[in-house]
Amino acid sequence: MTCGFGTVKFSSVPRAGNFRVNFKEPLIYGDSLMDTQESDCKPLYATVGVPLTVNLWEDRTRGEQWVASYDPSQLVLTADEFLRTTSNNAVDSGKRQFEFEPLQPGTHRLEFQKRMAWKFTTEARRVFLVHVREPGS
Repeated sequence: MTCGFGTVKFSSVPRAGNFRVNFKEPLIYGDSLMDTQESDCKPLYATVGVPLTVNLWEDRTRGEQWVASYDPSQLVLTADEFLRTTSNNAVDSGKRQFEFEPLQPGTHRLEFQKRMAWKFTTEARRVFLVHVREPGS
């Protein structure tokens, strides 16, 4: 399963079996109650133990860097790579590829913030609700 924003296409490969999510239930995350229908959240579907890949466009010439925020007891970051776009100029831009392995079934929040070294505020934000199911279900 891959997911991306910006110039990268969003695609999802369905896994075997039917996996349904009830979007009416609230999700408890940390100490706060989070509505699973946040307007800026994108749903992702995964299976425990099966790698989940998220691709985000990054322009390192401008100093952009995506920073992931997640609960490490629910998701483990197994790979973080930068795939540079081939071009004839000095621009250092490309696709940043994050690979996570879900550890527990349920709905987990995965947030990315685009940071720049000289700014204190976030340039952009991508939020995903990862709906994880048990293998074989």
